[in-house]
Formats: sequence, structure tokens, C-alpha cells
Amino acid sequence: MKSTVSIVLLLLLSMQCGSQHKPEKRMGYTKLIPEEERVIIHEDTAIFAGGCFWGVEHYLQKAPGVHSVISGYIDGHSENPTYEEVCSGTSGHYEAVQVRFDPAQISFKQLTKLFFEIHDPTQWNRQGHDVGEQYRSAVFYLNEEQKVITERLINILTQKGYKIVTEVKPATTFWPAETYHQNYYEQKGSTPYCHRYTKRF
Repeated sequence: MKSTVSIVLLLLLSMQCGSQHKPEKRMGYTKLIPEEERVIIHEDTAIFAGGCFWGVEHYLQKAPGVHSVISGYIDGHSENPTYEEVCSGTSGHYEAVQVRFDPAQISFKQLTKLFFEIHDPTQWNRQGHDVGEQYRSAVFYLNEEQKVITERLINILTQKGYKIVTEVKPATTFWPAETYHQNYYEQKGSTPYCHRYTKRF
């Protein structure tokens, strides 16, 4: 009888000791790292339109410091448009990408320079073989600083002899595109046909 009680007590003690080593769960996350050791990730947003969003997304998401790139639509006449509506040329939307990035690793200026080098900013209502107003080149700024930086870069390119048609516009509602458009080239295992890197700065 005593041996049975002893075994039960040992089991209870081992269960209590084991519970002390389990991670503390609180409000949706597991506490594994002390508060003072956590690194707060700072994130900014930029929105670019430069032809088919598949190609723009493909290049920008490879840049160091970029957390995510979402393909979508912006600046049209209707809410939550479909790809077919945008391609019809009647909705007024641009094919665009929303970029979330860490400004400590890549600045908005560096990101915008890259944008001007992965598409042809001298083509109006088209990009390569893709033709249509949804393929217009534009930077949609979210604050005055982004506007000023973009205009300065356009001025530099103009002085170099480029006839830039890229528009600089205040950002409006960005509508994420359908799921099958996201990470398109990575899903298909192919590469862009209308975009390529060309050093301009």
C-alpha cells in the first residue's frame, strides 16, 4: 500500500515539475523570448505601378529588407474590382503592387530607384508587349516625403535624357488582386516577359 502511494506522489511531482518548463501562452502568442530581448520590426509601405504586376512583384520581393509584396489594383472608379474589369480598360484602375519593407535595411529612395530600373518608365499605357491603361507607370505616395523623393528621382532621370511618363499621385484605396495573381512567377516557375533590370542611376 505504501509503495503504491509513493508511486502516485512521484508521478504528481513529476507532472508539476514538467509544467514549469512549458512555454507561457498569452493572447495568441507563445512567450519564448524575454521582453527585453525582443526586437521590434519597423515597417513602411510603398505602392508602385509599372506594367503587369507579376513582373514588378517578382523583382521587388527579391530586394533585401522587403517583407512582402502584394499585387493589386488602385485608383479606379469602382470598389474591389476583378481582374477582368481592370483588363477591360473601363474601370480606370492601375495594376500595382503594395510593398512592405524595413527602412533600416532598404530606404524608400533605394526601393524607388529599383522600381525605375525594373520597368521602362518612358512607355505610356503599356509595358513591353502588354498594352492598356492599366499598365501605366506610377508611384502612389503615402506622404509628402515619398512624393518629394520620387519627383527628385524623376528629375535625375530627365536630366540623363529619359522622357519619363511615370505619374506621381497620392495613394487611394489599394485592392489586393485575386489569389492566383500573388507570387505568380514563383508559383509557375517562370520569369517575367515584360520586365528586366536596366541600370539607370
